[in-house]
Amino acid sequence: MAKRIQVRLIMQLHADGMSQDDIATSRHMSKSSISKVLAVAREKNITYADIKDKDDTAVYKMFFPDNLLTEDIYELPDYDAVSEEPKQVGVTMMNLWKEYKDKCREHGTIAVGKTKFFDDYAKYRQTHDISNHLEHKPGERCEVDWSGPTMKVVNRYTGEAITVYLFVSCLTYSRYAYVEATLNMKMDTWLRCRVHMYEAFGGVPTRTICDNLKTGVVKHPKEGEVILTDAYEMLGLHYMTAIMPAAVRKPKQKASVENTVGNIATAVIASLRHRTYYDVSSLQEAIRVAVKRYNDQSFQKRTGSRSSILEEEKRYLRPLPAVPYEVSTLVPDRKVYPNCHVSLLKNWYSVPYIYRGKKVDVRYTETTVEIFFDHQRIASHPKFPDYVTNRYSTHASDMPDEFNKPEMDQERMCAWASTIGPNTREVIDRIFRSVKLKEQGYNAALSVLHLSRHYSNDRFEDACQIALANTTSPRYKYLKAILASNQGLVLRERKTTQNKPEISQTEDNASGAYVRGASYYGGGAHDDQ
Repeated sequence: MAKRIQVRLIMQLHADGMSQDDIATSRHMSKSSISKVLAVAREKNITYADIKDKDDTAVYKMFFPDNLLTEDIYELPDYDAVSEEPKQVGVTMMNLWKEYKDKCREHGTIAVGKTKFFDDYAKYRQTHDISNHLEHKPGERCEVDWSGPTMKVVNRYTGEAITVYLFVSCLTYSRYAYVEATLNMKMDTWLRCRVHMYEAFGGVPTRTICDNLKTGVVKHPKEGEVILTDAYEMLGLHYMTAIMPAAVRKPKQKASVENTVGNIATAVIASLRHRTYYDVSSLQEAIRVAVKRYNDQSFQKRTGSRSSILEEEKRYLRPLPAVPYEVSTLVPDRKVYPNCHVSLLKNWYSVPYIYRGKKVDVRYTETTVEIFFDHQRIASHPKFPDYVTNRYSTHASDMPDEFNKPEMDQERMCAWASTIGPNTREVIDRIFRSVKLKEQGYNAALSVLHLSRHYSNDRFEDACQIALANTTSPRYKYLKAILASNQGLVLRERKTTQNKPEISQTEDNASGAYVRGASYYGGGAHDDQ
């Protein structure tokens, strides 16, 4: 299905001070789409603060009235003017809010609430304050990388030394560092380290600057869009942070983490070099202690330590989402079958019956399956383990009521099977006995019955007889294999031979021919010798 313009994300990144080029580059969005959104925002005086609590659909309709017209009812404060007033003696933010309310009353418009006024002004100052003598602003960005130097753990049984890689990151304002030991540098590991990093920071910065690792960045040309992998893109969306790979061969774009990597080599690797660790968890605990000591050290040319300044910076970090990110896979355009289920990884998951015949998107993690229609989640299920196949996860509420039965129900399927023969009827009965809800058997039963249309009743009955003798619940693929290999014809020929009467020489044999009976070929005495 076509993707909507991500209006809320564009407004948020723009409110955080990102240029249109940066937004387009980091999120690989169309510049024309970004320009259109910002033009509508300017025209209607809509800010990110006005939409941050709305869902994506409501925000989209708010910006594009071709779907549903929604007009902005607030007169927004002029924060450029507001920011100049506190410089005057005796002027407080409470004074400014009351003056703003009085102005709206005079204009006959609606003022935003006090909390919103104060919060929006704080965000305005965060993105517009250029008086900070430091190069980096609090909460603005963090930098992440793999450390070049590595460490080792020892297999206690074989004595083998195993390489351990170090994920290193830091917030550029406080220089607060986070380090994690891993056994590989694969994408799943990289993403999990990022989740743990945000948890260690206690929040999420506006931008995350990373290296051009092959597992996360598909393409980073000198000109044009940076293309991230789907999983990396979804992590950024989940934590509402802009993933921005540094330009190729330009380490200064992530100088903070490059410097931290060098310091970590001293603070962690050198300090632990004389110790032996037999597993990653014990090494990680030692690293945690060493990094804490590093973060708690006082700066030489700056007041405080990394840990103390982090407490100040936390106020500017985005709050962590209620649920941590899980590595996920998106499967678009899956068909909802007549049995109200979607097929995924050889298992079946139900959706509300009103979506039968439609196309949906399926997103799954290691533990959960979520199903979306028109960007809205319509169903969620625990995911079956990878070793489980042909199982159904069904919510009873997804199934249709009796008055909304499918055109072909169990009774009609059984009646159809009976017209073919008793073996076919038994196959259909076993299919329905193998499921908890009858609707779960519709697809399997119909597949078998539709297969019968391509063969005579006798031949299909023979195939069903063979299947019933060899499996408890025959299905379409099993029967099709029997029919394709002509096993049913062999059974039919055997039946014909068994039912054919033995012919021997009699007085009525007008031809006078001598015909041997079956006993001759069975090894009995031969009278003609």
